Amino acid sequence: MAEIPTILNKTTIARSRLFRIESLDIQFSNGEQRNYERLAKSSPTGAVLIVPMLDNDTVLLIREYSAGVHRYELGLPKGKVDAGETLFEAANRELKEEVGFGATDLLRLSTFSMAPAYLEHTTDIILARQLYVEKLLGDEPEELEVIPWSLTNINGLLATGECTEARSIAALFITREYLQTVKRL
Repeated sequence: MAEIPTILNKTTIARSRLFRIESLDIQFSNGEQRNYERLAKSSPTGAVLIVPMLDNDTVLLIREYSAGVHRYELGLPKGKVDAGETLFEAANRELKEEVGFGATDLLRLSTFSMAPAYLEHTTDIILARQLYVEKLLGDEPEELEVIPWSLTNINGLLATGECTEARSIAALFITREYLQTVKRL
């Protein structure tokens, strides 16, 4: 395996309220040098995406406005990890804010990157079970609609065209596989 390249210089070339673009001067182990640009982490603490399971087959999705595609999307609750929070504390807080439930059983299933060649951002996928009703006030501009969906019908969800976010889709398939494996044991 190749040696990880060395970052010779890192400069912020643009910044907005949500994003920071960095220019990286990189030197590879063979001496070659290149310049890369990446969308840098907006939060040094990371982000979580939660798979809330009402029971062994029912996942709770949310319908939320997505500015990037200018439409409402069905997906999983998500958010950044605030300073001083653990992944599980952040997942439970986001779950309470966006879905109106907390969870007593939280399990980290995986970590995803979306476009690792251009984005520094990663998201931890958290399975939430043993849900209980508890609502916290979040930062959403409107109440989110909660949609129960059968985990055995992910293909039906995809066929609606309302769920297109790759992280949510991958997390649903990983969760379904995990729960089927646990069930077989």
